[in-house]
Amino acid sequence: MESSKKVSRRTFVTGSLAAAAVTAASSRQVLGANNRLRIAVIGCGGLAMGAHVPSLMKMKESDNIEIAAVCDVYQKRLDNAAAVTGAKPYKDYRAILDQKDIDYVAIVTPEHWHAKMTLDAADAGKHIYCEKPMTWSIDEAKKVVSKIRQTGLKMQVGVQGMSDDSYETALKYVKEGALGKVVQAQIDYSRNYKNDFWTGEMDQDVQPGVNLDWNAWLGPAPKRPFDPQRYFHWRRYWDYSGGIATDLFVHRITRILKALDLKFPDRVVGTGGKWFFTDSVAEIPDTFNMMCDYPGGISVVVLSSMANDTPIPHVIRGHEATLQFNRDGFVIRPQRGFDEGRTEIVHKKTGGEDITLHHRNLQDAIRNGAALKCDSMLGYYGVAAVRLAVESYRRSKYMKWDPRRERGVTA
Repeated sequence: MESSKKVSRRTFVTGSLAAAAVTAASSRQVLGANNRLRIAVIGCGGLAMGAHVPSLMKMKESDNIEIAAVCDVYQKRLDNAAAVTGAKPYKDYRAILDQKDIDYVAIVTPEHWHAKMTLDAADAGKHIYCEKPMTWSIDEAKKVVSKIRQTGLKMQVGVQGMSDDSYETALKYVKEGALGKVVQAQIDYSRNYKNDFWTGEMDQDVQPGVNLDWNAWLGPAPKRPFDPQRYFHWRRYWDYSGGIATDLFVHRITRILKALDLKFPDRVVGTGGKWFFTDSVAEIPDTFNMMCDYPGGISVVVLSSMANDTPIPHVIRGHEATLQFNRDGFVIRPQRGFDEGRTEIVHKKTGGEDITLHHRNLQDAIRNGAALKCDSMLGYYGVAAVRLAVESYRRSKYMKWDPRRERGVTA
């Protein structure tokens, strides 16, 4: 990453005043209209219409919110979202940011758009819910963190598992020494597909230049001719996604980051390949694994296959005890030789991996200053781990973290 440039006194004062104005403006929006929060949904594909929109619509009366605007570059999706929500439709997200009465935006777009939309939303004084990963690249994540810090706006990153209290509770036991010295953690996210992975029916109605603005969809990504595979199955291409690492592993690694209070790794290696779906046009591998070594001597292993969904135990290994996560929370079991006078510790979770809870937490942060379950810094730590793994895989090199410049370098 580029190192930070020196800031003049005049620039600092001007920037500080601008940030204060942005924060004040957003506060005025929330305090008006009987404390109702007006939300814009940017990106109206399957995740938005299958999860975010239904959740937000159910919260309308109970949580005093409304979906006021929707945006998509594909007219058919936009029309559907407007019909379902009754919200005003926009083809260009920047027009939404010009609306003074929008309090926060939900960014539910492909990964390559996350950073640009987040930065623009923050400049417009909007609070933000951004789907995971927070950004496509590490450099973008650094910029987002700086912008959110500067403006004082609230930003929730869509790692919904953080609304399960198991991980913050696990950290309390770790800090109390219930596990002894922690040495390793392991977790996975596997699936099984019969034919090809991450594919689906492609809408035959799409017509670039007629009802789809292909250039707008590409945005900051490399310019290419329209390809329905890239549009409908974008997670399979490096231009728009990091594949398994950024779509799935970011959920898992963030849980471990929270439970162990980890930040940036020392070293990361990513391995795998197209081991089963060898004829797939996908650029990304169907099998992916990553190992991250963190300061203090903790290794985190994350495994995945798209051709076998048998899970492995999700555990944190300490010298004196092992913490194993389960559907109900977690259990801590002493190791042999350290079990005298000790009994199992069982935690029954509250909350869960829930989009409704995650939005509700952001709304509480906007209204009342509640702590965010997955703020931009935690989002940054997650991006750093998974993107280093992607770079390691693609370069066939160990990647090291350069803490001074906050970027990855080959070992």
